[in-house]
Amino acid sequence: MLLYIQKTINPMPALDIIFEDEHLLILNKPEGLLSVPGRTEPNCLHAQALSYNANARVVHRLDMATSGIMIFAKSHASQKAMGHLFEQRKVHKTYHAIIHGKPIKDEGQVELPLICDWPNRPKQKVCFDEGKPATTLYAVKTYFEQVNASLVELSPITGRSHQLRVHCLELGHPILGDNLYNIEGSHLRAPRLLLHATKIVFDHPITAEPMHVSHASDFESFIQKLT
Repeated sequence: MLLYIQKTINPMPALDIIFEDEHLLILNKPEGLLSVPGRTEPNCLHAQALSYNANARVVHRLDMATSGIMIFAKSHASQKAMGHLFEQRKVHKTYHAIIHGKPIKDEGQVELPLICDWPNRPKQKVCFDEGKPATTLYAVKTYFEQVNASLVELSPITGRSHQLRVHCLELGHPILGDNLYNIEGSHLRAPRLLLHATKIVFDHPITAEPMHVSHASDFESFIQKLT
């Protein structure tokens, strides 16, 4: 007797490729997707990248709740070279976020040391005694008075875990949709964390060609829904 077994295989979603050459694969990571496998969740952007190119190697990560530009290397050499660029702070990243309210100053710098809040992991917190230095530049791009929210450009000088989320919170202007660092229910105003890695600038690790990679967020649509 023949036994037929039908198994449903969920196909990998199509990758949103921003840039690709023989050395790099640069993708747009959707919000809600892990960058690398979790303890109980194998699906992640790296797994999807590997299904597209078996040589895809992780260069850096984004929080699961954050969307935007993420770089993968296609060889050990390009991965190592990109790692050196990050270590030397020669990779400049820009994020867009929608925050609650409007900062007093339209632009400024936040310097608050961060450390893991162990009893409340994975949260981070400000700690002047033992925290690692963390610096973020911010600039208000648009203030939406009707909903008391601002589109801001965030440029992290350092790369601490949850740095942008904690620094915005400490400014008194949490990022909308942040259900981990929320204040006065501001996380309820958006269905997702409104934080997007929108631009990354660096010299190509192999060719040294200047790279200016950008990917726009869709945050304007969220503002329209709030009005």
